Amino acid sequence: MKYIILVGDGMAGYPIDELGGRTCLEAAATPEMDGLAAAGELYTLETVPKGMPPGSDVANLSLAGYRPEECYTGRAPLEAASMRVSLGPAETAFRCNLVTVERGPGGATRMIDYSAGHIGTGEAAELIAALAAALNSDAVTLRPGVSYRHLLVTTLCHDGLETVPPHDHIGQDVSRFRARYDLTPLGALIRRAEEVLRHHPVNRRRRQKGLAPANSIWLWGEGKAPKMRRLRDMYGVSGALISAVDLLKGIGVYAGMEVIDVPGATGYLDTNYHGKAEAAVAALARHDLVFVHVEAPDEAGHQGLRREKIRAIEDFDRKIVGPVRRGATAEHGHVRMAVTCDHFTPLALRTHAAHPVPLVIHDSRGGGAGTGISAKFEEAGGIDLIVIY
Repeated sequence: MKYIILVGDGMAGYPIDELGGRTCLEAAATPEMDGLAAAGELYTLETVPKGMPPGSDVANLSLAGYRPEECYTGRAPLEAASMRVSLGPAETAFRCNLVTVERGPGGATRMIDYSAGHIGTGEAAELIAALAAALNSDAVTLRPGVSYRHLLVTTLCHDGLETVPPHDHIGQDVSRFRARYDLTPLGALIRRAEEVLRHHPVNRRRRQKGLAPANSIWLWGEGKAPKMRRLRDMYGVSGALISAVDLLKGIGVYAGMEVIDVPGATGYLDTNYHGKAEAAVAALARHDLVFVHVEAPDEAGHQGLRREKIRAIEDFDRKIVGPVRRGATAEHGHVRMAVTCDHFTPLALRTHAAHPVPLVIHDSRGGGAGTGISAKFEEAGGIDLIVIY
């Protein structure tokens, strides 16, 4: 038997007045997921242990079969693994976002955009190269990632530093969080980064085009290397993982999965859906399990973009769920598929929320009784709640 897990990151959300009290997931046209819900087993799934942050790191560790409370050390160490960066005992990894901030009276700082306008990877690479030339030392290493997502590894003292994700504070005054860095050597590093970014040609061009400049960096998700068992050792199966984001790829590395890089996979609305679907079906010839992650619904949720989130959900349904199901069944016969999301990303919050998420499980051989509840894949999910961590 072959197994498939398809994750539409952040698809779930809250009812919206402009949609007649429906959520984006309810309003989206999702015939593929609805068909699976009608014929398969529909549940609600709790992915975030009590007391843990409802991030994609924690939730996707749960979906991959891990207990986050036992192995989670932070988001950035997982991203480091994706970049094939091995952390030494004294090293701590930080996610390094290129962000857009606004300065106000008295040095106040407001978070304008956690992604610097979803800056392209090419422009970001130029900026990170300039920052690395200015900041790298025996104690600091900056490494380029995709779009606004990058990595900083350091041995600088930061005991007691508590960071926050920038996407949790869009449009808000983040001065109190920024001040925390100034209590550590990282404060001087951030100020130096802003000097480099202020007049960089990439940012000059972006301002001329009316685009958000990447005028600062935001360090968060810190942690040391986790200790995780390989998927095969835990469950006796081999696996492959497909995602555009380093966080998920890092989970795959620690899980001992084949991490497949799909050209044109961006983590946003313009990602290469067709390439991801083809790669997933092909990977089943080599592995027992394939895990496919699509970031776009979550990104649209963080930006509060209703139409874009609906489009991202519909693209996931039409370009991933349908093609993967049909292709896998045609090529491999008996396939058991799970479709879900990792957490809620409500437009009203523009960040994550820890609620049980919908899950549908479908067996290609049929024989399931169906849910008898609803033919719509939506937040209400099924009657039964599953706790997987």
